[in-house]
This record gives sequence, C-alpha cells and structure tokens, in this order.
Amino acid sequence: MKYLAVVLLLFLSIACTQNTAQNVELKTFEDSVSYSIGADIARNFATQKMDINNDAFINGFLDVASEDDVKITEEEAIKVLTKFQQVMRETREAEASVAILENLKKGDEFLAANKVKEGVEVTGTGLQYKVITLGTGKKPTVDDKVKVHYKGTLIDGTKFDSSYDRGTPAEFPLKNVIKGWTEGLQLMPVGSKYEFYIPAVLAYGQNGPPSIGPNQTLIFEVELLEIVK
Repeated sequence: MKYLAVVLLLFLSIACTQNTAQNVELKTFEDSVSYSIGADIARNFATQKMDINNDAFINGFLDVASEDDVKITEEEAIKVLTKFQQVMRETREAEASVAILENLKKGDEFLAANKVKEGVEVTGTGLQYKVITLGTGKKPTVDDKVKVHYKGTLIDGTKFDSSYDRGTPAEFPLKNVIKGWTEGLQLMPVGSKYEFYIPAVLAYGQNGPPSIGPNQTLIFEVELLEIVK
C-alpha cells in the first residue's frame, strides 16, 4: 500500500493539479510517465479483477495529494484495505475451488473421448500420446538431458508456452520436468515428433501456474532433437 501511495503522489507531482480528468496529449517525457503510471495501475486492477469506483478513486487521490478534506483517515483506510485484501483472497480461493473440480471433470471427459481416436496410445499411468513422426535415433533414459522443441496448449486450444515462438529449443534433465514429460520422452527416439495428452495428475495437478490453472489436462507437441551429454 505504501508503494501505491508513493506512485500516486508521484503521478500528481508530475502530471497536474487539475480536479477533473481530461483527454491529454503526451507531449513530454513527464506526460508519458504520468500516463504510463495510470495505465499500469488500471491494468493491475483489471488483472486482479478489482471492482473499483473510478470517481471515488480519483477523488481520494486528489483529496490527499492536494491536502483537501480527506473523507477517510489513514488509519481507517488501512482497516478498509485490510478487509478488502481478505475479501479478495477469499474470492480467489472460492474461484480456485470451483476451477479445481471443473477442470478435472473437463479433462477426464476429454481424455475419455481422445483415447479411442485413431493413432492414440495409452500407457499404464494414463498418459496418452500419438506419433506424428517416428525418428530413428536413440531413446533417452530418465538420467539423460534432452533438447526439444515444443508447444503446450490447454484442451480448449489456448496456447500457454512454446519454444517455437521463442525461437530457441529447450534443454532440461528428464528428472526435472512434469511426470508426463519424463515418461513420454523416454518413448521417443531422437528425431521423433509426438503429441502428448497429459492428465492433470501427471502434469501440475492443483498447483498449476496462473497461465495454466489447477487440474488442467495439457496437450504438448514435442520434437526430440537431441540427447545432450
């Protein structure tokens, strides 16, 4: 909260002392800094799904910065913001609980339909894979380090990661990746390209990063380029 207060005061000192918002032209570096700070705050609010009254927000900002009669004392504001953080945390936890169940159900339904498709194989752990191109090289072991190109998507087609987009293959020890990758890559001769359909239990489970989410079934297109010694 202290950081936000400093940012807002900096914004006022650089921008203006006007009491109403207006469409401004970014003529100077200070104008661009001021606008960027405001845009950054708005994006942060949007990312956290914060329901903000813009008029009250601007009014509070201007009252404090211009030393007008402030409607809420600093002590009261701390209590309000503490309560707000608690509400936001509880909301996120509730949303996560729903997503955990919904994503698992959708993943199970996807895998059940996918496993009967032509060319799809299923291992004893539940990992599903399809051979796109079969290479002729050596297969890696769990103790090997490999170089791969890959693209990762959710079952709805949302792409969350891609070494192709970065233009650089990834290198990693097979011991240091999700279980679905550790198992799947050991099935691939060097030079192969496979598609993996990885159940949540073999991926990130309930601890998926924000770009993926909890209990997501993942789809990876993987090319095994090299076993790195």
